[in-house]
This record gives sequence, C-alpha cells and structure tokens, in this order.
Amino acid sequence: MEILDNIPFPITTEEMLRRAHLTEADPETVTEVGELVEAAREVARPKACYDVAYVGEKTEATVTIGKTVFASRVLRVNLDSVERVFPYMATCGVELEEIKPTSQDMIVTYCLDIIKQASLSAATIHLQEHLTGKFALGQTSQMNPGSLEDWPITEQSKLFELLGNVEELAGVRLTDSCLMIPQKSVSGIIFPTEVKFQSCQLCPRSNCPSRSAPYNPQLSQAYRVGQ
Repeated sequence: MEILDNIPFPITTEEMLRRAHLTEADPETVTEVGELVEAAREVARPKACYDVAYVGEKTEATVTIGKTVFASRVLRVNLDSVERVFPYMATCGVELEEIKPTSQDMIVTYCLDIIKQASLSAATIHLQEHLTGKFALGQTSQMNPGSLEDWPITEQSKLFELLGNVEELAGVRLTDSCLMIPQKSVSGIIFPTEVKFQSCQLCPRSNCPSRSAPYNPQLSQAYRVGQ
C-alpha cells in the first residue's frame, strides 16, 4: 500500500466564505472564520492511500480482488473486462479533528465541516492525479461500499483488509458499524472504464444532496439491480 500524505491544502478565508455562502457575513463572523481557516492551514494533513490489485475469479454476483471476495453484482459487472484495479482510501486527516471552534456559533461549526470536506476533496483529487500520471490511466470510474444496496457498507471491512493497516498508516479506523473515523473519509475501488459509471445512476432515492448523476432506470435494469 502506498501512502500519499504530502498533499497541498491552500484554502483561504475568501474561498471558505464563498463555499459557505457567507460572502455577506458580518465582520465578527468573517474574523472567526478566518481564525478557523488559519488554524486548519497550520495542521491539516489530508491523506490518501492505495494499492494495485488484480481481478481474479468472478461468479454471478461476486468478484475476487487479490485474495478478497466482494459480494456485489454491480461491481462484478463493472469489472467484467478489467484486470487491474486500485483499492483506495482518502481522508481529511485526523489533525483537523483536534480543532475546536472558539464559539458555539452554528455558522462557525458549519464552516469547520466544510473545511474538512475541502481537505477530503484535496486528497481525492491528488490521488486521482497521482494514479493517472503514474499508471497512464485513461478514463476511470469508482465504486464505494455503501453507495448502493447491492454493495453494502459492511463490505468496507473487506476493503480495509485488502488495503492493509489503514489505521496505523493513515489514522482512519472503522467503527463496529463499518463507518470511518474521521467521518470526512472515503474508500472504494477505482477502475479503468470505457463508459463512465456513477453509483447514483442506479439509485432511485430522491432529494439526495450528494447526488452526482440522475437515476437511470434503464441502466438499473441492465445491471439487474434489486432482482
């Protein structure tokens, strides 16, 4: 497993206010947000880790990656003609968990959450650029445990086993319910693909704030999701 921990995080107060839709905030709030940003810039260490793994045996609804068997028909179909994949984890970093707002203002707390999300985004973008450059990848897609009923969050533990000692090397641990701590962390499998895939295309949940692609019932039927 390779660790990427020298990841730039050049967030500014102005960018933070824009992301939080606080460009018209009062001076006191701007000052508090600025102090929060400076504290974050001093300690933030977004991180990512990944490994190179190879696809093995496939059944109707499982696929073996390395020595780990994952139960997901959608993942199995997506890897039908794929030989090499990149299991990964990215996180905002445990360092930001130590920052405590100087006030109980909900706006400041909200801004801290956005800072953590921005740190996570920096890690995922850096990881993708690293993989693309190092392995000369073309178009890629990814899947994440828990993003679909077909690949439940419980498969997260298998992914961490495949990666290795993620907690020791990157500071991210799994709870008994397979949630990651810090919460602003993400894990999954990146794979090369000719046709871009997004899990949201197979999810009919309406009014999802994290939706990145519209639901596609025809595609869902092609994957035989829920059948």
